[in-house]
Amino acid sequence: MKKLGLLIFSIFFISSAFLAQESKTKQGHTNQNKFKQLKELLPTPNLQRTASGAPGIKYTQQKVDYTMDILLDDAKTRIYGDETITYHNNSDDTLPYLWVQLDQNMRAADSKTPDIQTSRIPSKTSKTRFNKAYIETPFDGGFKIESVKNIDGSNLSHTINQTMMRINLAQPLASGEKFQFKIKWWYNINNHRTQGGRSGYEHFTENRNNNYVIAQFYPRMCVYDNVEGWQNDQFWGRSEFALEFGDFTVNITTPEDHMLGATGILQNPEEVFTRKELKRLEKAKKTFDEPVIIRTQKEAEKIEKTKSKKTKTWKFVAKNVRDYAFASSRKFIFDAMAVDINGKTVMAQSLYSKEANPLYGDHSTRAVAQTLKTYSRYTFDYPYHKAISVDGQMGMEYPQICFNPGRPNPDGTYSDRTKYRMIKVTIHEVGHNFFPMIVNSDERQWTWMDEGLNSYMEMLAELDYDPNFPITRGYPKNIVRYMAGDQSRIAPIMSKGDHVYSFGSNAYGKPATALWILRETIMGKELFDHAFKTYAQRWKFKHPTPADFFRTMEDASGVDLDWFWRGWFYTTDVTDIGIEDVRKFYAKDATNETIEFIEDTSEGLSINKPKKAKSKYFYEITYNKPGGLVMPIIVEFTYDDGTKQKKMYPAEIWRYNDKQVTKAVHSDKQITKIVVDPELETADVDTSNNSFPRNKEDGFSKFKNKMKN
Repeated sequence: MKKLGLLIFSIFFISSAFLAQESKTKQGHTNQNKFKQLKELLPTPNLQRTASGAPGIKYTQQKVDYTMDILLDDAKTRIYGDETITYHNNSDDTLPYLWVQLDQNMRAADSKTPDIQTSRIPSKTSKTRFNKAYIETPFDGGFKIESVKNIDGSNLSHTINQTMMRINLAQPLASGEKFQFKIKWWYNINNHRTQGGRSGYEHFTENRNNNYVIAQFYPRMCVYDNVEGWQNDQFWGRSEFALEFGDFTVNITTPEDHMLGATGILQNPEEVFTRKELKRLEKAKKTFDEPVIIRTQKEAEKIEKTKSKKTKTWKFVAKNVRDYAFASSRKFIFDAMAVDINGKTVMAQSLYSKEANPLYGDHSTRAVAQTLKTYSRYTFDYPYHKAISVDGQMGMEYPQICFNPGRPNPDGTYSDRTKYRMIKVTIHEVGHNFFPMIVNSDERQWTWMDEGLNSYMEMLAELDYDPNFPITRGYPKNIVRYMAGDQSRIAPIMSKGDHVYSFGSNAYGKPATALWILRETIMGKELFDHAFKTYAQRWKFKHPTPADFFRTMEDASGVDLDWFWRGWFYTTDVTDIGIEDVRKFYAKDATNETIEFIEDTSEGLSINKPKKAKSKYFYEITYNKPGGLVMPIIVEFTYDDGTKQKKMYPAEIWRYNDKQVTKAVHSDKQITKIVVDPELETADVDTSNNSFPRNKEDGFSKFKNKMKN
């Protein structure tokens, strides 16, 4: 029995060891195979989303139409709304309930958003912050839902769960049917300058006026699709929105002396503008070279000193948009200019207070115009009739309108830093009209699909605006510090925005850099631009996913990029490629039929060959890869006559060995220097191993590097 037990134990031990080793081998193989295809990570293609990355013949998406009457109460800083929602079920599914987003509830008294933030007692703080945190009554924010009713006026069953509301249908909504219902609501508008937020009002003590930038202000339908079902994740404040396209009819009542800009085509300009303003608007529609002032600073300053007790109603219609926003103030200066988009006139407009002038007057509308031109060239012609930049002192985007920061000094002067930051944010936010307002990705799930793609496109528009524009995000060298940082605080790009540490670098900087590298280094401009435009045109006015982007970029270019998506988007690996060793050879006649290669073991790159040796020089260069990312090897050779030659080996050179590779090169001239990635194209996190002969460090540099380690 003991022998039998020992035999069983031995078999068990050997089998376990074999399975463990097999598992380890498989795991090791999986970890090391950087060129394994992404098929197991991407969803299976179907009739709605094809393997090519294009929408399929069965692709569907819902449609939501809104009719709203809005009252902006300036005295109470409150907004009232009465809306009718028409929900079109274009899916093949029967829906037992609907989901509505209540974003303002993030600011409600019982909001859970503050509860998920960690906090500590500071050693000291200002009285203002102390009173705000511990003394003052909390802001009474959030939607006050007065009623939810069927279209016939009867009460409609509903359940509110924080920032989401479920509409409990009496009868399931069948495929192809529509459902109408009404919501009546109001809420106290937050001061976004003191209380934070993506919208709200800014108060000016002089003449006691408010600038309103209003968004997420109405209950909005959630997206329902074949990828997520209902996209009803709670809104915690960071990750943005998923929305359906539809048609909006919106009437906004404001004080009579307010200037207002909003999503949609204004239906009653003669009722809300003066004759002088209407005449200037007509001129602006024919002026393509510079902005035309519609309401001047002098006129705005006069208006802001008085407060009209009367009201007026601005009437808008917006077709095929995913959201709605507006800005309103008696302080606003208004200018506009025409932009030619392939023969179609689009209006670039700006609304700004005197505090933002002359910075906004000099650059805002011009930056809007440039954005529309550049983005249209690389994606599709801008389809809407206007784009507005608002002096909102934040960066936030909505269809046809965005809120931007940037103000000069009190004396009207401004630094280059202030100017370029204002232009940068304006281009970025206007650019969001394309991603995600038209190429309508799910921002709540995949922040990088709008922020990253838009940050890449922003770079192109900035360089069109000013060839010397100081690009701060997107160049490979600018992401090195983030990628080389503490790995415990870095998440893959394919992470939900709510759950990453360095949100800006993760969702904006790194994906923008990845696209820049693809275009400038790996694919080339022609292949990349065609593929990127194909993606934009395939998915405009639709809901793309990451898989649709990845597949389209490969499908339209003929370039296998699975290794790139895997490394850059699914891991936190870094680029680090260096020169491990260089061996020198010269060729010599061994016999009449054979050439013998003789190694020269002297230091440096010069070859001490005998006079009778063949004239060519031969080098065997071994490159190593301490970093986890596979990337092309870009190498520059400097020759003894001072000339240089650049060579790029595709990333696939690492397919059989992920640690090191060797390449033999020959030349009629002697090589004096070898440098990997000489122009910093690959975001290499350690360039100390990129040169041969090694760059000699002085004593102080060695000391600094030692202290870093």
